Amino acid sequence: MIALRPVVLGLFLSLAGLSLAALAPRVQAQAASGAPLEFRDAAQEQRFHALVVELRCVMCQNQSLADSNAQIAVDLRREVLALMQEGRSDDEIKAYLVDRYGEFVLYRPEVESRTWLLWFGPFAVLLLGAVAVVVAVRRRGGDAPVPVDDTQEW
Repeated sequence: MIALRPVVLGLFLSLAGLSLAALAPRVQAQAASGAPLEFRDAAQEQRFHALVVELRCVMCQNQSLADSNAQIAVDLRREVLALMQEGRSDDEIKAYLVDRYGEFVLYRPEVESRTWLLWFGPFAVLLLGAVAVVVAVRRRGGDAPVPVDDTQEW
């Protein structure tokens, strides 16, 4: 193990302290952005929570806005609350976010011609698989039965 001289050790500790001091404003800024949301009443809070559960975090891919801790999710939650306080309906808020981020932001996209594959694709694949199994079983049924081999021990 290398023995550090007191001067080198002092220099190392000074640099570490300066690094931590440089990071302190960032930590305080993040803590300030995570301030709790203020609701007018319990009904608005319930509506807010019901809405953010239906919206997907655009960064976390498989987490709702309610579940995500990403900074963009925090910002989107604040934006959703601001839109609610402006008097916009849930559908208007969803439309605003879809215009801005695309259909991806919705956990349950609307059923329309451009999302048919998303909604009905899994059922089509399942149906094709079932047809393939039925065809394979019917073809196999025409083969001669496998002879029984009494000489083989199990």
